[in-house]
Amino acid sequence: MASPAQQHTPAVSADDFEQIRSVVHDFIRTKVVPRENEIAETDAIPDDLRAQAAEMGLFGYAIPEEWGGLGLDLTQDVELAMEFGYTTLALRSMFGTNNGIAGQVLVNFGTDEQKKEWLERIASGDVVASFALTEPGAGSNPAGLRTKATLDGDQWVIDGQKRFITNAPIADLFVVFARTQRRERAESEQSAEGKNTGIAVFLVPADTPGVEVGVKDKKMGQEGAWTSDVSFDGVRVPTSALVGGDEETGYRAALTSLARGRVHIAALAVGQAQRALDESVEYAATATQGGKPIGSFQLVQAMLADQQTGVMAGRALVRDAALKYVTGEDRRTAPSVAKLYCTEMVGKVADLAVQVHGGTGYMREVPVERIYRDVRLLRLYEGTSEIQRLIIGGNLIRAASK
Repeated sequence: MASPAQQHTPAVSADDFEQIRSVVHDFIRTKVVPRENEIAETDAIPDDLRAQAAEMGLFGYAIPEEWGGLGLDLTQDVELAMEFGYTTLALRSMFGTNNGIAGQVLVNFGTDEQKKEWLERIASGDVVASFALTEPGAGSNPAGLRTKATLDGDQWVIDGQKRFITNAPIADLFVVFARTQRRERAESEQSAEGKNTGIAVFLVPADTPGVEVGVKDKKMGQEGAWTSDVSFDGVRVPTSALVGGDEETGYRAALTSLARGRVHIAALAVGQAQRALDESVEYAATATQGGKPIGSFQLVQAMLADQQTGVMAGRALVRDAALKYVTGEDRRTAPSVAKLYCTEMVGKVADLAVQVHGGTGYMREVPVERIYRDVRLLRLYEGTSEIQRLIIGGNLIRAASK
């Protein structure tokens, strides 16, 4: 019997994908990397880079070809993510929600009419989709959300507050999660799974009356990647805005999109770690102390060795988790394992990169200084490291008790 890995055949052939990856690799290294400081200083992706990304199909690389995307599966997605991770994470953030947590809700759970209305425009970049799940009192655990949707005739009325919503300031469409029935207490992510959670997901155009986008957040890092609060005050949408036409789709859609997104974030972390390692090796080979390259010192070599080990382990883990996801072998534990390890790993690699650079690594406009700040967020969004540990441990115990 063939293994799941042997049975897996992506829709996009290996040869075609290699051409796509090569073009992305060249774009990142020759067009984006030289402009990283410009992006950081202006807190924005230049319009010409956005246009090039759209022309290359990057706003829809994970959207099926029938809807205008490139049709890459997660095993190919992570290879591109490791390329995107080599530069400022703001670039990937620009089109990440279209391909990932927002776009995949429509791909996997939308009705035919909803897909027809939105997916082609999402894939082209004409529409920026934003995933509106996180709230002031509900972050990594979607079961705790308090935004409400009430059915009023042939319309849903949405009221609530969302926080830290990626691409909110430029969004054309919000994929909004809301509770359609009251609960006395929020259930945990594990115990609520598969139960009647009363969480639905709605498609809300950004120009709908009652939608208000807050001021752009000022963050520790990731300049150019915009987030903000979004409030919904008596926002009315037709019943056709209910994703899948089913009130119970929301919780399952959130968990499914987040699990896939966690593997993608892990791959981004590997890309950032590779960049930090490359910057460290180059600096160690050229910077001198006492007339010798600092790379000749064994303690510096030890730091480089630890970085390299983390990068290689992370890359292997990401590829394994992506394959398990697309074959259906493991869409629960492996994504959390990959995100936990890789996002923690890149934090250590970035810290070592600053150490290798010494005082130079603490200076603005030095790549490792930016990387050090940027990667800190990876341990927080799409499920904190603590949530990943709870998921992993809980899944192991449940499997053992069956």
